[in-house]
Amino acid sequence: MILARVIGNIASTMKHQHYEGKKILVVKPINLEGKTSGKPLLAVDAVQAGIGDLVIVFDEGGSARSMLHDEHGVTIRTVIGGIIDSVSEEKEA
Repeated sequence: MILARVIGNIASTMKHQHYEGKKILVVKPINLEGKTSGKPLLAVDAVQAGIGDLVIVFDEGGSARSMLHDEHGVTIRTVIGGIIDSVSEEKEA
């Protein structure tokens, strides 16, 4: 799982049939402090996320297809599976 912020969306006139009818967003991985921790990714939106949302991203094909209820969508690997309301971290003693 990847903690990320939605930073943009993708519009395309043509796409592979497995992506038809699916919203694709640009997400930027972040760490628990909210700082960038990786390169931006493209992810299929399974939860109606929007720009600025903090989200959970799954970067594994089987999980992605399961969340989208599309076991035949073999080209889909990365999916937004949740919108995060808050993050808390247990402090070490």
